[in-house]
Amino acid sequence: MEGQNQEMLMKLQRISLLRWIAIALLVLSAVILVLELVRFSRLRAGFPAGTVIGGIPVGGLDQQQAADRVIEAYNFPIEVHHGGEIFYLKPSSLGFKVDIDTMIASADQQRVNAPFWSSFWNYLWNRNPAAQETPLAYSIDEKQLKMFLYDEIAARYNNDPEQSQPVAGSTQFKIGTPGKVLDVDASLPFVEAALSSATNRVVNLVVSEIDPPRPSIDNLEVLLKQLIDESAFDGLTEVYVLDLETGKEINFAYENGIDYNPGIAFTAASTMKIPIMVTVFQYLPEPITETAATMMQLMIDKSSNDSSDDLMETYLSPTLGPLIVTDTMQQLGLESTFLAGHFYIGAPLLQRFITPANSRTDYTTDPDPFNQTTTAEMGMLLEDIYQCAQTGGGTFAALFPNEISQNECQTMVTYLTNNKIAVLLEAGLPDGTRIGHKHGWTSDATTGLMYSLIDTGIVFSPAGDYVICVAMYHPVQLIFDKANLLTANISKAVYNYFNIE
Repeated sequence: MEGQNQEMLMKLQRISLLRWIAIALLVLSAVILVLELVRFSRLRAGFPAGTVIGGIPVGGLDQQQAADRVIEAYNFPIEVHHGGEIFYLKPSSLGFKVDIDTMIASADQQRVNAPFWSSFWNYLWNRNPAAQETPLAYSIDEKQLKMFLYDEIAARYNNDPEQSQPVAGSTQFKIGTPGKVLDVDASLPFVEAALSSATNRVVNLVVSEIDPPRPSIDNLEVLLKQLIDESAFDGLTEVYVLDLETGKEINFAYENGIDYNPGIAFTAASTMKIPIMVTVFQYLPEPITETAATMMQLMIDKSSNDSSDDLMETYLSPTLGPLIVTDTMQQLGLESTFLAGHFYIGAPLLQRFITPANSRTDYTTDPDPFNQTTTAEMGMLLEDIYQCAQTGGGTFAALFPNEISQNECQTMVTYLTNNKIAVLLEAGLPDGTRIGHKHGWTSDATTGLMYSLIDTGIVFSPAGDYVICVAMYHPVQLIFDKANLLTANISKAVYNYFNIE
């Protein structure tokens, strides 16, 4: 009996020990739980592991520490390449600024919204939480960025192209050197990408190679005057050149080193057939008859005076056709271009015209009272034909709506390009160059001596189309060979100006 009691006592003691052990374990677990809760709460006061702000890991950091790390990363200079040059730029100098307050607030909101107990459970089991990414928030002062690129980068590192220059005493131009120039607008997205990247902070600026610019059109005038000075021609030379792309022009009158105001009246001679052609197309219904087309071709291609008179008498007026041509020219604003009579010998002078050109007192070429023009006005008429042929617009469309069509202007150009003479302007152009032109000259009916000549045309060149008109006068005798050579050289120089190689 005593033995049984003693055994029972021992059993009770073992149960009590186990109970205390269990209680101790429970207490210990509770303590550990409380300690882990405290530790987790402290960690939760900062950003959880896996938090990324603007591409920068900030897990375990508090707000200030996270802000400092992000700001430090994006304040680090970017590496910039401009051709072979490498330099480093501070983001602040480019107008770049991170919006740290917005990013920290957004990341903190994610932290606060995360369920406490599920986050704690993941923490206890050492499970990595899902990454919490906050995109980069920033601003760029584009005006400041552009100004910096222009003023600090382009101004220092650009290699501007060297302008082509005329070669004195020749018809040639020395081609300049190309340049390498920063394309600011094209570079902007690449700079922004580098500024807003935490890892790739290298940018290659867009640098364009720029062809050497054509010499100024004023330089062309200087070269042409040098050619005139060195030529054997000692009379008056007036030149008009118009760039049909840019609208830039030169117009000068020059004789033996002396400049005269351009706009001197010259005998138009056969170049007057261009105004006749325009006027006939204005009055003829489209399409023109085969008879009219044949007359037109003979007038321009063969310079037939009879065909010129026939066109005016048949399609304008039996007697007053020249005055109708003049009226059309005046409507076009060509005040010094007129036709006062027919071409046939003995034709009466229908009207005497006083114009700004022939009323000048500083210089006279003794122009024919039957037909006169100036280099600029003949050039402007060719420009009107060109613009109409190219687009259907221009002066003709504005002044003569539904009277001169684009197709008719293209036909006019075709007639002019069929005029092949292999001298004067045409002689100065490379073989195969398309030129639509008309030429003419005056000579004494008794002695045969020549006194003036004029050639005007549209040149279609690879690098740009242009209008050119060259007129010459000599009071004693104009030697054709000398005038022809000078005209060809002027034509060649102008072509080279537009097509520098």
